[in-house]
Amino acid sequence: MTERRWFHPRGSLSRDGWETVVDGSLAGWQHTGLRVAHLEAGDELPLEAGAEQLVVPLAGSFSVRVEDDGAVTTHELAGRPSVFHGPTDVLYVTAGATARLAGRGRVAVASSPTEARFPTRHIPAAETPVELRGAGASSRQVHNFGTPHALDAARFIVCEVITPSENWSSYPPHKHDERVPGAETRLEEIYYFEAAPTRGGGPGSAEAAFGMFSTYSSPAGEIDINAMVRTGDVALVPYGYHGPAVAAPGYDLYYLNVMAGPDPERAWLISDDPAHAWVRDTWRDARVDERLPYGNENP
Repeated sequence: MTERRWFHPRGSLSRDGWETVVDGSLAGWQHTGLRVAHLEAGDELPLEAGAEQLVVPLAGSFSVRVEDDGAVTTHELAGRPSVFHGPTDVLYVTAGATARLAGRGRVAVASSPTEARFPTRHIPAAETPVELRGAGASSRQVHNFGTPHALDAARFIVCEVITPSENWSSYPPHKHDERVPGAETRLEEIYYFEAAPTRGGGPGSAEAAFGMFSTYSSPAGEIDINAMVRTGDVALVPYGYHGPAVAAPGYDLYYLNVMAGPDPERAWLISDDPAHAWVRDTWRDARVDERLPYGNENP
């Protein structure tokens, strides 16, 4: 049975003009945050204070006005038609700055509370590292705009994943809830989902589009999520094995990941479930799904 403490359907975390707000006001949550909103022309929203933040356009284009130590800058984020159209411009906003968000479309803002300050940085879509991970039916596309190798930041690790129809991602199931130097780091994690009819068309509707997502317990704690996930749904993973995230036939699946934790190193180090770790070996001689990569040139 899916635990409602850790799985939140679209709109169930709405607050202050945001469709979704994940922050430390949720019991058992302290290291990561996420806000999602749909803006129309003329709308503005203030960004959270006291945290480093990453503005990620989901669909549409946005501008961010940042005031930092008296200096004001405005950053234009070109955006994209949808999350299934390749990378987007993103903006890292340093902790301590105040900012306002304007534009038209859907937008996500990842965050992590910190007093450490790293420079505000606009990362164009063309500079986003694109990784094709896995192979065969485990092929997926990862945009690593907020990972340690791509972005200097204090605490969080942020990336997004596109899983084509019928493929599996977040697989093999893995965990990062124990500190094992050089092998595993403690990271709570947010999954924000979107789903859509697969590229190339079909009779399915965006409202009907879905995928599946699972978590299960580890020695660090008990958790149980086995859910159909649709656009706007959020899963929280404080501990435990998580995966797979599966795109249903006829539909593509997207998720935005936000991770941070109490360990001093900012690193994504994981442990696969030993029962399923062997699956990685099957990718060695398999080809990446020929449908990838997805980009703006795709129909």
